[in-house]
Amino acid sequence: MRSRSLPIAALALLASSLAGCGTVNEKLSAGMGDTIPQWAGGLPADAPPRPGTPQYDAYMKERERKRLLPAADREKEEQAQKGATGTTSAGAVR
Repeated sequence: MRSRSLPIAALALLASSLAGCGTVNEKLSAGMGDTIPQWAGGLPADAPPRPGTPQYDAYMKERERKRLLPAADREKEEQAQKGATGTTSAGAVR
C-alpha cells in the first residue's frame, strides 16, 4: 500500500507546482508586456490602456461618446482626425 502513495504524492506535488507557475506567469506577463519594445513583440503603439488606470477610464468615455454619435458625424470626425495626423492608411489590421 505504501508504494502506491508515493507516486500519488509526487503527482500532486507536480500538479500544484505547475498551477503555481501559471499564476506567476500570468502576473509577470501583464507587466512585462509593457516594458518589451514593439519590435521585440511588445504592445503595439495603438494598444488601448490597461484597465484600472485613469487613461483607461478616459479611453472608455471617449469610446462611448463615439458610439453614441450618428454614423455621419462619426465618419466626418474620423476623416478630420486622419487629415490632422496625416495618415493615409485604411487602419490597423486586427
